[in-house]
Amino acid sequence: MAKETKSGKAPLIRIARREDMPRWKGWVIRLIAILLALIVDGLIIFAVVHLNPVAVYETMFEGAFGTARRSWVTIRDCCLLLCISIGLAPAFKMKFWNLGAEGQILVGGIATAACMIYLGDKMPSWLLLIVMAVASLLAGAIWGLIPAAAKFRWDTNESLFTLMLNYVAIQLTSYAVARWENPVGSNTVGIINQSTQAGWFPKLFGQTYGLNVLLAVLLTVGMFAYLNYTKHGYEIAVVGESHNTARYAGINLSKVYLRTMMISGAICGFAGFIAVGGYGHTIATSTAGGRGFTAIIVAWLSKFNTFVMVLISLLLAFLDNGASQIASQYNLNTYASQIMEGVILFFILGSEFFINYRLIFRGKEKEEHTA
Repeated sequence: MAKETKSGKAPLIRIARREDMPRWKGWVIRLIAILLALIVDGLIIFAVVHLNPVAVYETMFEGAFGTARRSWVTIRDCCLLLCISIGLAPAFKMKFWNLGAEGQILVGGIATAACMIYLGDKMPSWLLLIVMAVASLLAGAIWGLIPAAAKFRWDTNESLFTLMLNYVAIQLTSYAVARWENPVGSNTVGIINQSTQAGWFPKLFGQTYGLNVLLAVLLTVGMFAYLNYTKHGYEIAVVGESHNTARYAGINLSKVYLRTMMISGAICGFAGFIAVGGYGHTIATSTAGGRGFTAIIVAWLSKFNTFVMVLISLLLAFLDNGASQIASQYNLNTYASQIMEGVILFFILGSEFFINYRLIFRGKEKEEHTA
């Protein structure tokens, strides 16, 4: 029964956690949220810029999938965001709040660029790609290990520690750019190995970004299996639920934390390898491009299910590329398109409340008990 207030009446509305929401109902709620977001966006579009909302949405689709090239760019962006989200999944499932994906991407990108610059003419392309991949994994793993070790040695706050490491990585990237700038005085690295394309991802299945897709698929399947069907994945889940339960089960907390953060950092570093070798072919402080923070939304909304991450990453890539097309075609500034993205994300995030909780109105609980 609801607890009565001083006035003698129960609250008008109470919030209670849902016990057994069917999965299909959760997806229906998310779909309704997206439809409502599109309606609100339509009202905003009409009220502010007096444009036909349907025409604007068609333009968004054209911007993301209107041509084969645009479609592959959207898929490319989706794959990179997906890889970063996969990297965050094990740490977040363990409730270690890794906010340092931006920095881990950058150090992985620095390691990749260094291999391309210093080893590009010293080994065959296939071997160079392997060395680049290993270097990015190691760089990201070390960057992920640092906050995990500090957490257990000095009980530091992992959110602040990983966040601050982002700024350290940005400064390291600035130093690398200054050291490798080409041409001298440009304050940019330029396109690395433009003439030889040493270290560039080769075409796969006749597609420029085919290898990007293959790597993303392998990571998606591999991480899903790791989290759901291995002993390590079980330990991560137990540690995330309760430290006391983990200790009672004989799980070594420090070992799990260190190992998991190394894996998390390594995969985010590997995303830096994809960003530099897969399509950017350069390194800059903007290489991560804020994707490390966007990936937090993807990982959280997906409940750490990597296959669901594919859908959310594709949605966000579509919104980003579609919004850019709106800005250019209708001569709007980027803030207008970002408002649309923000409204959709707000509704999607808000839908999670109604999936996890329900509203109980005064008198409704009595009816439920009577029934």
